[in-house]
Formats: sequence, structure tokens, C-alpha cells
Amino acid sequence: MARKTFKGKASNDGAALTHIDSSGEARMVDVSAKPATERIAIAEGRVVMAKATLELIVSGNAKKGDVLGTARIAGIMAAKRTSDLIPLCHPLALSKVTLDITPDKKLLGCTVRATVKVTGPTGVEMEALTAVSVACLTIYDMIKAVERGVRIEGIHLVEKKGGKSGHYRAGD
Repeated sequence: MARKTFKGKASNDGAALTHIDSSGEARMVDVSAKPATERIAIAEGRVVMAKATLELIVSGNAKKGDVLGTARIAGIMAAKRTSDLIPLCHPLALSKVTLDITPDKKLLGCTVRATVKVTGPTGVEMEALTAVSVACLTIYDMIKAVERGVRIEGIHLVEKKGGKSGHYRAGD
């Protein structure tokens, strides 16, 4: 079966894909000439569940232990290991990773928000998205014995600051 390549293909806005070289091969972008600037990314996602499952988490009575505390640590660890998980991401010396996990009775679930900061030549969007993803997966793992129908939803970049592309906010 022939391998499909994307030689020089541009995205919908006309910008070239940076992780594909002129011959269509995957590559790690060279950021060595870029200045080190402060960069911040915020990502968010949701874990939706039954009311009884949420109550179990909030009360601290989940069989596997502290669901929110464990998910918070897992998200922080994931942000630090992003380059080990996503092949073309640069390893970064992160200066800040915070995970806020908020139980929400109206949502019937938890909102997970990661904020990641670095001073470096490339952004931290992937680190923030990875932190949210792994924190959501950890919540699922810790409550799956009680409820298999849990849904992970809406993982997205909320905001990023810094770098050549400037400030981005979802919905703007």
C-alpha cells in the first residue's frame, strides 16, 4: 500500500504545516533561532458522570482514594512528560504547572483546567492539553468501577500568550 504524503500542503488559513518537511516527512521544528520569551497556555476539559458518582468524589469516599488530588498530580506529571508522549514536541523546562479541578453539580461532573508556563523558544499548548487529558483520564480510571458511562468532553485550548503568534483566546 502506498504511503500518502502531504508535500507542502497548507492549512485552511494558508500557513504551511510546520512538522512536515518539503518531502512530506515528519520533523521536529528547529526553534534554536527563536528568542526565549515567557509563554503561557491554558487548556480545559470536562468529565461528565452520574450525580451519585460526583457525590462520591466530592465526599472523598471513592474506593481508590482521593480522586481529585490524584488527578491533579497526574496532570502535573503529564505536562512534564509531554515530549515523551508526543513524538515531535520539544522537551521543555516548565516553570509552572497548575491543575484546577472543580466539581460542578450543574454539569454533573468536573471541569479540569491546566495552566502551564515556560520561558523558552516554543509554546506550551501541548503541555497544557496533555495535562488536562491525563487528569481527565485519571478521574475516569478512579471511578470506572462505580460507573462505566463516564464521558470525557470538550478538551481544548482556552488561551495562549507569548511567542511570535501572540495572544490567542478561544472564541475570539
